[in-house]
Amino acid sequence: MKKTSAPGSRPRGRPREFDREAALARAMEVFWRYGYEGASVADLTQAMGITAPSLYTAFHSKEALYREALARYQTEHGSTAIGFLEEPKIRTALALVLKESAKRFTAPAHPAGCMVSTAVLSCAEENQPVAEHVAHLRTKTLGLFQARFERAIAEGELPKTLDAAELARFYGAIVQGMSVQARDGASEQELLGIVELALGRLPLETGTL
Repeated sequence: MKKTSAPGSRPRGRPREFDREAALARAMEVFWRYGYEGASVADLTQAMGITAPSLYTAFHSKEALYREALARYQTEHGSTAIGFLEEPKIRTALALVLKESAKRFTAPAHPAGCMVSTAVLSCAEENQPVAEHVAHLRTKTLGLFQARFERAIAEGELPKTLDAAELARFYGAIVQGMSVQARDGASEQELLGIVELALGRLPLETGTL
């Protein structure tokens, strides 16, 4: 007579179920700390509390897992700072973006720096699609900066002689540089010093605040 499983029992050989979102959060921290190439599958599975077969079943590949981790990072960490660009005054908007970045890059609750701004700057040829994806994310952020500077120029807050794309590149470089320095151990106060210098380079039109 063929044996049947008891109601509610788990068939033999079926992978143990796990909390996918919690596992993704832990994978995000591993990638954030070690980078894409530096994070091994063994590092990831140990942090996520799952086996390699379970990782591939749930996320399909290391690259797919990394892309999901990047998306989670942007939702949980990146969107807060960049959201300040919507502030009505350009100096206020820029100050809040940079100060929030200084705070988040040095927060002790997670790895230092920005997971996106300094991620995969160079890699093995087989990982080039990953590098291109991250570069695309950085380009999108530059586009948000540029659009905000274009708006400020159109509204008369910034001189019409300024180039919004150049401003976006400059302040994007500030954010990337702050991320690198945070990874090297710079404190929030040290990064805020950079912020003040960067804000001093913003040439507001006479009579604007």
